[in-house]
Amino acid sequence: MTAPPPSTSPTPSAPAAPDARAQRTAAEAVPQAEAAVPRVPMMNGLVNGAIIVAALYFGRDLLMPLALAILLGFVLDPLVSWLKRHGLPRALAVFVVLATTLALLAASAFFMVGQLRQVGTNLPVYERNIVQKLRGFSQTLRQPGLLDQYSRVFSKVEREIDRAEKAATPSTASAPVVPPQRVEVVGEAKTPWDRLANGLDRFATPLAVAGIVLVFVFLILLDKGDLRDRALRLLGGNLHRTTDALADAARRVSRYLGMQLAVNAIYGVPMAIGLLLIGVPGALVWGLLAAVLRFVPYVGPMVAAAFPLTLAFAVDPGWSIVLWTLGLILTLELISNNVIEPWLYGASTGLSTLSLIMAAMFWTAIWGPIGLVLSTPITVVLLALGHHLPQLRFLEVLLGSERALDEPTRLHQRLLAGDVEEAVELAARHADGDSPRSFYDVVGIGALRLASSAHDTVATAEHRHRVVSGMERVIEELREQHLPEPELPVRAACLGGRWAVDALAADMAAHVLALEGIGSKVVQVGILSSESLALLDLEGIEVVCLCYFSPDPATLARYLVRRLKRRWPQLQIVVAAWNYQPEAPLADPAGAIGADALVTSLDELLAQVQSRLAHADGTPYLPAPVPEHETARLQALQGSGVLDEALRGRFDAIARRAAEVFDCPTARISLVAEDRLLVHGDAMAAGRADNGAPEPGVPRALSLCGHVVAGGEPLVVADVLRDPRFAANPLQKEHRVRFYAGVPLRGDDGMALGTLSLLDTEPRTLTARDVLLLEKLAGEVMAAVREQRGRQRTDASDGQPALAAG
Repeated sequence: MTAPPPSTSPTPSAPAAPDARAQRTAAEAVPQAEAAVPRVPMMNGLVNGAIIVAALYFGRDLLMPLALAILLGFVLDPLVSWLKRHGLPRALAVFVVLATTLALLAASAFFMVGQLRQVGTNLPVYERNIVQKLRGFSQTLRQPGLLDQYSRVFSKVEREIDRAEKAATPSTASAPVVPPQRVEVVGEAKTPWDRLANGLDRFATPLAVAGIVLVFVFLILLDKGDLRDRALRLLGGNLHRTTDALADAARRVSRYLGMQLAVNAIYGVPMAIGLLLIGVPGALVWGLLAAVLRFVPYVGPMVAAAFPLTLAFAVDPGWSIVLWTLGLILTLELISNNVIEPWLYGASTGLSTLSLIMAAMFWTAIWGPIGLVLSTPITVVLLALGHHLPQLRFLEVLLGSERALDEPTRLHQRLLAGDVEEAVELAARHADGDSPRSFYDVVGIGALRLASSAHDTVATAEHRHRVVSGMERVIEELREQHLPEPELPVRAACLGGRWAVDALAADMAAHVLALEGIGSKVVQVGILSSESLALLDLEGIEVVCLCYFSPDPATLARYLVRRLKRRWPQLQIVVAAWNYQPEAPLADPAGAIGADALVTSLDELLAQVQSRLAHADGTPYLPAPVPEHETARLQALQGSGVLDEALRGRFDAIARRAAEVFDCPTARISLVAEDRLLVHGDAMAAGRADNGAPEPGVPRALSLCGHVVAGGEPLVVADVLRDPRFAANPLQKEHRVRFYAGVPLRGDDGMALGTLSLLDTEPRTLTARDVLLLEKLAGEVMAAVREQRGRQRTDASDGQPALAAG
């Protein structure tokens, strides 16, 4: 049976009225009406795309040099910036870098010409070897063999067929066949001036393009800031997103080119050395050429391999040099493609393999060989723009290596399509790669969230049936593959609140608890009534988990919690509200329902159950642990100089800057002493003296900073009241702290001496980049400490008394 739509009412919904059927009929007619309306945005997109492609093709004479110049600008700009940081004016730095680049290119060309001239002197010898090998081939082919026998048989059969056809056809007089006459077209003889003009015309176009590229590169490097401003103005929209997009594009292209240069060098140097040892003439030239041609995707490595193989074929009358050269090339290709490139590249571009191939084909068709060279950098830039700019988000879907659908959406789609086998395969792959707990928490609950949100909107009865039956099969398969410990005492019960998706979530929660060593079972509630509650078997149960997918399950949960508490007062009840989205956030949502805790994820549910089974009082919190090397850490704290009174002003300034950057009301620099925190930098300390000893703070056992020091890693708590480790901490409740983020302050020996922390009275979170920025600010704190120590040593060497630390 298909589950009815979610509702916050405790009573079943009434049957659909006739007007409801009319509404459904009208709703079904809406897509048909929409289908009749022409898709104007799609047509606009197609027309715009055609115009852009035509502009790229017909404007290639101008756009190709500009694109090459921008690519060279990415390569040369770090050198210009380095020279500028060392005191050279930007114009002079650009001139030096371009002159050095041209000199290196001229030297490489001169070297290659010299090597090729030496190879050319031995061309007569190579010609004799080639002629001898070809003659040997022809003699081998003329020798009678198996192919000759098959050829004679086929020829005899063909003659018999022709003879039979002539016998069956009456003879007729036929006109004599006139053999075709050979015609030769003799062109007009060209004068030396004509040949000279043709030669100049052949070299004039590449030289003109090179000159245009050189001018563009000079202008790009000379005024990079103005070009960036113009690009920001053209892209428009949100300045923050556009700035991030350009910075990300520059970073990705620079990283790609740097990694490509490293890979080519790792390939070219062994190639040159190997060919030199084998005895192939011009080995250094072929190694350099292989490194350069590998910048051309797909075609470049094949062209680079053709030159040494051809020369090896010509230089040796035998086959040993050819075989050694072929073995060297294959070995280097295997190592480069399967070891070096995956190790160095990683996710440097973020492009899918299909998008790389399609981009190479497209840009080659538009711009020829130069388009093939530019295809990957241009595609990387388009991917970065699509990642940051909403109007170009389709580019990220088309070009990126990330999956187009996230894991919950993929599982939900497979269930909607009735593809249970692939859904089971997705679940098993995720569970084997990580854990069943991770699959249930991230993918399984996420897929059920999508199903519940579409329950009474776009989902049909068939869709709902497929999701429920398919997810039952997925959970059953995972239970068979991941068995819990046998004979666990049942201490927890999981109940589905009302609908079928709630029961599925309860089944997932029970499996996770069992895998973590907590005996659990699934209890079916059915219709809420005194008779159904009287039939519940909760004997020996200590914790009950109620699962709901309703966005605001307060009414249903409050009713059930009150009835359960009335009959089993000793029960501790945890409400799992997977779609909890109250209209007005409550300070204590669990208390409003009457439950002991409210969670929104399986990880929170597991932590709450484990804590409540380990603590009989029902209000557990995790005190800050003491690390094993505590004595050495306290000694390092005293000798580090971080307690210096003269640092208070610097620390206060860094804390204020952290609070402003992260838009957080409170930021502190706390030093973890033996039993208490010592606050030595406070964003709220306005008007405080610049000097002063650290002020005693909260007890260490109750502090969150103590957890950071004990673990030695950053700690981010998005909502303290939802975290089972700290929700019952009396100190956090007293100060109404809802958000905490702290990073360790590390001494010279790497020990965590304290924290730089952010606190807020509202729940929030930080991204991975935000945590890195907070760690950078923590590094500035310790840099100030080292600077103060150096100043003290300087004062002591000058005969002035040094400030006492601590």
